[in-house]
Amino acid sequence: MNANQLINMVMRQVVRRLVNGGINAGFKAMSNSQGKAKNNASAGGNDGQGAQVNPQGAKQAKQAMRAMRKINKF
Repeated sequence: MNANQLINMVMRQVVRRLVNGGINAGFKAMSNSQGKAKNNASAGGNDGQGAQVNPQGAKQAKQAMRAMRKINKF
């Protein structure tokens, strides 16, 4: 291997880790912000509805993360 191949290999690994970390952080922020928005809406006194936990949203976020990881491999 020459130096160019080694540098490219290392750079690809670094960029892949950074992108994956950014995607994971983004999905965590999205899932947390949706829950906080619902809690904030319920704190305003909207008929007592809104403090309910949405397991469907968490499931969809996990599925979306898996799909993005599959796409990212290609």
